[in-house]
Amino acid sequence: MPPYSKDGKVICFFQPAQKFKTRYATLGFSDKANLDEGQMWPTSYTLKELTATEEKKILALVKKAVS
Repeated sequence: MPPYSKDGKVICFFQPAQKFKTRYATLGFSDKANLDEGQMWPTSYTLKELTATEEKKILALVKKAVS
């Protein structure tokens, strides 16, 4: 899956479970993502199923990551 990039730098990526033979799909963010929040924050998320609720959460995370 192609990553989402900004200015030639990877911001986030998606790893499908089937392709990587894992239990869950993963949405991950690089250190270039603007997700810093305090002293600790997640850089990857497990995705069991994609619903409208998850789509909204992903959109918000990506918008924050590229801000």
